[in-house]
Amino acid sequence: MTIHDLAERLHGLPPSLGPVRLIAVDGHAGSGKSTFAGRLAHALGGAPVLHLDDIASHEQLFAWTDRLMTQVIEPLARGESAHYAPYDWRARTFGTPRPLPAAPVVLIEGVGAGRRALRPYLARLLWMELPREESWARGRQRDGAEQREFWEGWVAAERAHFAADPSRPHADLLVLQRQEGYGVLPGPGAPPKPGTV
Repeated sequence: MTIHDLAERLHGLPPSLGPVRLIAVDGHAGSGKSTFAGRLAHALGGAPVLHLDDIASHEQLFAWTDRLMTQVIEPLARGESAHYAPYDWRARTFGTPRPLPAAPVVLIEGVGAGRRALRPYLARLLWMELPREESWARGRQRDGAEQREFWEGWVAAERAHFAADPSRPHADLLVLQRQEGYGVLPGPGAPPKPGTV
């Protein structure tokens, strides 16, 4: 399945949140979620993308569910544009609210995008299929020595999050990065096809 095939299938799903088909892209930090979500958004004709890095903060690496529900999920459920205040990781403060339209397809990407509290609102949950140690090594290399201390705290927080609220077992699709493009396979949470066990 090409990314364009995937985009076509996602666009053809029934809405899951008001008029929106909310698609989550989850995976370990450094697994390529942002890049893939950007390419998928392009294949969807410019679908909006919400990056969970804009919702999380230093004080709440994973305790951001209430903010996401209030600023994003509830307005989209009413068919209204959402407005969320993006977090500035250098200034350590939330910025001016940004709009997130109630488009036919909206992507939400980041570690924890497939969490238990969000799954009822998702049309599909995609998981970036890259082992955590490899993902974290890529993330550390990307962020450089400046973020070494942050990464030490992050790894512990991510381990604790996925131990308490794992996403991968509920993923509808697994996304594998290949030399050229991506591969997409049925995930452990995908419903079985008729006639299969």
